[in-house]
Amino acid sequence: MLDPFVIGGMTLSSRLFIGTGKYSRNTLIPEVVASSGSQVITVALRRVDPESRDNIVSHIPPHMTLLPNTSGARTAEEAVRIARLARAAGLGNWVKIEVINDQKYLLPDNQETIRATEILAAEGFVVLPYMSPDLSAAIRMKEAGAAAIMPLGSPIGSNRGLRTKEMLRILISEVDLPVIVDAGIGRPSEAAEAMELGASAVLLNTAIATARDPLLMAEAFREAVSSGRKAYLAGLGPVEETAVASSPLTGFLK
Repeated sequence: MLDPFVIGGMTLSSRLFIGTGKYSRNTLIPEVVASSGSQVITVALRRVDPESRDNIVSHIPPHMTLLPNTSGARTAEEAVRIARLARAAGLGNWVKIEVINDQKYLLPDNQETIRATEILAAEGFVVLPYMSPDLSAAIRMKEAGAAAIMPLGSPIGSNRGLRTKEMLRILISEVDLPVIVDAGIGRPSEAAEAMELGASAVLLNTAIATARDPLLMAEAFREAVSSGRKAYLAGLGPVEETAVASSPLTGFLK
């Protein structure tokens, strides 16, 4: 691969992570997976019911890497317990840490997230912490053993885009870990913008699941993420305060 994306010892060709929530029917999930080209999908453990005929995991194609999340956890201890249950249930050793006490904006508790990351990384989990974009917290998550950091673009489920753009730029520049922009991205253009900044990947759910045509939207995000990554690798041109002619202004009358 010319542009490998390695995380947790796994090499991925897709830089688009998707979710499993808010779909009108679970049978849409494999279709969205195909349209998006994604290889990683997140699922809340509290939505996994092994005894149900419509168990959500049964709709996820077997080639996908599962990323169970600790949605509902309010403390590090609760997040650790959920992660251990997920692994015991056969969902693998990748985990997205979500520790949230704020019920209005659903902003993550960075300090509790750091604690959970340290415990689970020591137990061999591939830990991807969902975080408020703060440089000090990101550095501490790396020191705790995080495989990547997942800062929010705007409040989860809001479709408000990259409201934390300048902080994301700082994290991408200063933290030597994959930065996966997670939450708030509502348009393919915003996913492309995140990739142009140098993000390693984006994770989104609501923007696809609530679209009029989820399959077409999944395809649009697939193309946007790819295009944004190519633009970043190509090197964006400088931004100028005044006009700069693209053709010489001298010599053409001779």
